[in-house]
Amino acid sequence: MIIRLAALAGLGFAGYSLFERRRRRKRNAAYAEGEPDGPFRNAGADATRSKDTMSKQDEALDETYPASDATAKY
Repeated sequence: MIIRLAALAGLGFAGYSLFERRRRRKRNAAYAEGEPDGPFRNAGADATRSKDTMSKQDEALDETYPASDATAKY
């Protein structure tokens, strides 16, 4: 009984570790190395992983991202 429980706990931990690793890799696709973790990244081309140059319009939109969302009206 205890051996089965330990095996089940080990499988659960392995599955959770794999899930977390994939989730972190997917979430950080737009973040450059050294950028802080969180739901938002710094603005500008230097904060992206590809570091592609942005047009002035794209850069302006990127800088206003959180402010351009509608406010919560609860």
